[in-house]
Amino acid sequence: MALPALDPVLGHAVAGALALVLAVGAWSKFADLEAFAFAVERYRLLPPPAARAVGFVLPFAEAAAAALLVVPATRPSGALLAAALVALVTGAVVANLLRGRTDIDCGCGGPGQRQTLSWRLPARNAVLLAGCALAAAPAASRPLVWLDAFTATFAAAALWFVYAAADELLSDPHRLTQHANRLPSPGTRR
Repeated sequence: MALPALDPVLGHAVAGALALVLAVGAWSKFADLEAFAFAVERYRLLPPPAARAVGFVLPFAEAAAAALLVVPATRPSGALLAAALVALVTGAVVANLLRGRTDIDCGCGGPGQRQTLSWRLPARNAVLLAGCALAAAPAASRPLVWLDAFTATFAAAALWFVYAAADELLSDPHRLTQHANRLPSPGTRR
């Protein structure tokens, strides 16, 4: 039994949000390619020259996937490239987590954001992979109106802001526990 086609606005919104995630990630890595290449090297999955080459190529691949995602005709290719990149980096994270190497910077947000490896990263990336599947899903054929463009644009921005906020909170688990410790217990009076 075939799945029903999605409303095209959902596909546009998810593809737009993924394109933003990838473009912002690529931009932050382009800001200091040398530091990102070093972050890839620290994973110790490839010989240093190969790791550095991958570190220089990944931001370009992210930017290409972002560009492909925003054009409806190339969206399936962009979603496939994005899914391959997310799967690749998730595999690298999981390999290091299984080796007990949690003290290295994931390199996800570029050199300015220090985010160490944890199982939160594969969980976050599973959400991104689901987004890739939605972006690549067939869309129902219906005429689009100006309100659809408005809705898709603002939904993409909202999805990106939710992703960015959640990623920021998850990148620093101490921030979450600090605030949780300041909250009063249920049933207590101030």
